[in-house]
Amino acid sequence: MVLCQGGEGDAAPAAGGKESDVPPGREDGAGAVQPCLCPAPGVEAAGAEERRACGCCSGMSWPCCCEAPGTKKKAACPGLGLFYTILSAFLFSVASLFLKKIEDVHSVEVSAFRCVFQMAFVLPGLIYYKTGFLGPKGKRIFLFFRGFLGSTAMVLLYYAYQVMPLADATVITFTSPVFTSLLAWIFLKEKYSLWDLLFTLFAITGVILIARPPFLFGSHVTGIEGSYTDHLKGTIAAITSTLSAASTIVILRKVGKSVHYFLSIWYYAVIGLIGCVIALFVLNEWRLPHCGRDRVFLILIGLLGLGGQVFLTKALQIEKAGPVSIMKTMDVVFAFILQVLFLNHLPTWWTVGGALCVVASSSGTAIRKWRHSVKKAKQREI
Repeated sequence: MVLCQGGEGDAAPAAGGKESDVPPGREDGAGAVQPCLCPAPGVEAAGAEERRACGCCSGMSWPCCCEAPGTKKKAACPGLGLFYTILSAFLFSVASLFLKKIEDVHSVEVSAFRCVFQMAFVLPGLIYYKTGFLGPKGKRIFLFFRGFLGSTAMVLLYYAYQVMPLADATVITFTSPVFTSLLAWIFLKEKYSLWDLLFTLFAITGVILIARPPFLFGSHVTGIEGSYTDHLKGTIAAITSTLSAASTIVILRKVGKSVHYFLSIWYYAVIGLIGCVIALFVLNEWRLPHCGRDRVFLILIGLLGLGGQVFLTKALQIEKAGPVSIMKTMDVVFAFILQVLFLNHLPTWWTVGGALCVVASSSGTAIRKWRHSVKKAKQREI
């Protein structure tokens, strides 16, 4: 049998008796596209005719199939997914820069504005896809923790951006893939190899080089913003944010495709907004920015964060996760450039060394998972 994949590893081997997976973005049900069977070009029928599975059409006969000779097929733009990833990284980095420029606005209030923009974006999608607002009964507890942990990660990350150098906070967040592998091994019983352990140690080394604890680097630490106490608080907030984000990914893996993507974001925005409003009243920090410029920055943070999420989602729809994860390290490059150009803060060699350790760790994790997925796809084709 010759396989014709209509997506990224979505076709399953016909010989194995398994049905092909639903292409990304489609829901299970009667409306799902079923694979058509059409003869492979250049293969003549001889008793049992060689056939292939193609997920690009719905039950059409071979002459009408998009793979028929002479049929023009729209070619995908090479590298478009990676371009979307770079654009997403740039938008996220600029949003972080605007956050650094805002004065006298608590990170929790910034997070509340971000949640409002998320809700405004997701609500029409929920109505259009008729997913409801609560989700399946058996999945609501997972959705709640996804929303709670995701919004917690956002608040802590924004706090880290405000009290420590932009590049330092950005680099620490890139340890998320490493901690995701560790948590998936603990809670989902996924494989955790010696390579994963090595990448974890690399990530921890990078964080130590950025945090520079006094018992290792002495009491006089250079290249930080404000006092070392604030730098340490920002480091702890960034690490906790990373662990919360990794936990969110593990929960999403547990939920799988049974919950619509919009519903997951809806829980994230609603629970985040409720939590932020409560925290603001408890801290007595709720107030509008005094300056018109800060108000513009708040709106731009919401728009840029939303745009970055959209382009990242589109990148994952048309490109494999491995290259996207590797290209996403451009976040670190943009953070260093913006920090030097607009914040007049030169990174220290300790920060550069920590960044190299973390980027090597996250890239290594992404490459291993990418190769593993490619290997499994080839095994299914045999």
